[in-house]
Amino acid sequence: MADVTERMLALLSTLQTGSAYSGEDLARRLDTSPRTLRRDIERLRAYGYPVETRPGPGGYYRLRAGRTMPPLLLDDDEAIATLLGLAALGATGPATAGGLDDAANRAYGKIDQFLPARLRPRVAAIRAGLDTGRRAAPGVSPDHLATLAAASADREIVTFTYTDVRGVTSPRRVHPYRQVHQHLRWYLLAWDTDRADWRVFRVDRMGELLRTGGRYEPRPLPADSAVEYLQRGLDSGKQRVDLLVAAPPERVADVLTYQHADIAAHDDRHACVTVRLDTWQWLVGALAFLDADFTVRAPADFRTGFEVFARRLLTAVTDRARVRSDEAAGRAGPAGYPADP
Repeated sequence: MADVTERMLALLSTLQTGSAYSGEDLARRLDTSPRTLRRDIERLRAYGYPVETRPGPGGYYRLRAGRTMPPLLLDDDEAIATLLGLAALGATGPATAGGLDDAANRAYGKIDQFLPARLRPRVAAIRAGLDTGRRAAPGVSPDHLATLAAASADREIVTFTYTDVRGVTSPRRVHPYRQVHQHLRWYLLAWDTDRADWRVFRVDRMGELLRTGGRYEPRPLPADSAVEYLQRGLDSGKQRVDLLVAAPPERVADVLTYQHADIAAHDDRHACVTVRLDTWQWLVGALAFLDADFTVRAPADFRTGFEVFARRLLTAVTDRARVRSDEAAGRAGPAGYPADP
C-alpha cells in the first residue's frame, strides 16, 4: 500500500503541472506499466480528480482545472497534521469575523468533506476530543496575506496606509519580498520606495492595501533570510547575556519559550544560552522558574542590577529569620511586620 500511495502522489504531482502526457510518457516517468497507470488514473477519478483522457494516436492524460476542490489525497498523519494546524491557527487571534483565525476555524469545521471517506471517522474523533487554549494575538486579514503573497511572487509594487507603534498613520509604497510569522505576529519585509531603505511592517497595522500593477526589479535581501532580518530588528537596542546553566537544553527551552534565545548543549549536564534583553529583571524570573545553578556573563548595568536584587533578597530572608528568632526568645520584632500566612 505504501508503494501505491507513493506512486499515486507522484502521478498526481506530475498531472498538476497542467501539461498533457501520453500514456507511454507517464508510465516511463513513474516507472510503471501502462496497465498499472490506467488503474491509478481510475483511482484518481474515484478520489474526485477530473483526469481527462484522449485515446488513440496523439492521445493524452491531463488534469482538468475544476471549480471545486476534490477530496484531498492525504495519508493519516497528514490529515491529523492538517487538522491540528487549523486548530492551533484558529486559537491565535481576537476571534472576530473576517480574521485569519476565523477562516481557520471555518476550514476546521469543513475539513471532513475534503477527506477520503476512510479518514473521516478518525478526524471526527480527534476534533471531538480536542480543545485548544486561545492565545491573544492581533487579528490579520487573510486577504492581506494573500495579496502580499501574490504581489511578492509577481514582483509587483503595493501601496497601503500604515499605523506605527506611536499611532501615527502614513501612506507607504513598497516592493514586497517576504512575509514572516514570528511570535504570533505577521510581518512583511519590503523595500520602502520613499525612504529608499528596507523596512519591516506589521501586517495587522496595514490598511487600504492595493496592488498597483507596477513591477520592480528585485534586490538582494539584506540578510540570509527575512526571519534573520526581522530578528535583528527585534533585538536592536537589547543587550547580550550569556549563561552556563546546569540543566539540559530541553528544560531551558521550556522556560525561555517566548524569548529569542540560542540554546546548545555544553556537556551532558549543562547548556550554553545566549539571550538579548531589554532589562535584567526579566531574566531573574526566568532563572527562578528554571531552579538550576548557573553562571552569568552580562553587561555592567545588568550585573549591578543582579547584585542589588540579590542583596535585597538576602536581606529580606535574613531579617525574617531574625524576627522569628526574636519572637521565639520573647523579644518584640519590628512593628507592623507581616504575620506568617
